[in-house]
Amino acid sequence: MDYDKDKVDEMVLALLFLTLHGDGRAWKGHDWDAMNRLHEKGMIFDPVGKAKSVLLTEEGEKRCEELFLKHFGKPK
Repeated sequence: MDYDKDKVDEMVLALLFLTLHGDGRAWKGHDWDAMNRLHEKGMIFDPVGKAKSVLLTEEGEKRCEELFLKHFGKPK
């Protein structure tokens, strides 16, 4: 299937906000290809490993909140 991978990456990054902890880690139970692309884009550190969470970069933390509010926030 052909699809817009950038849009998928945006949604995955937005959804990481739901499980984001104060230490910059989020549950990494998302599509592996999308997680690898987010790593390549500098939003998360390398997701490969035994940990069930992934560490977001400073930019990734900011962007995940922005995207979550953009796509799922309620208008004021």
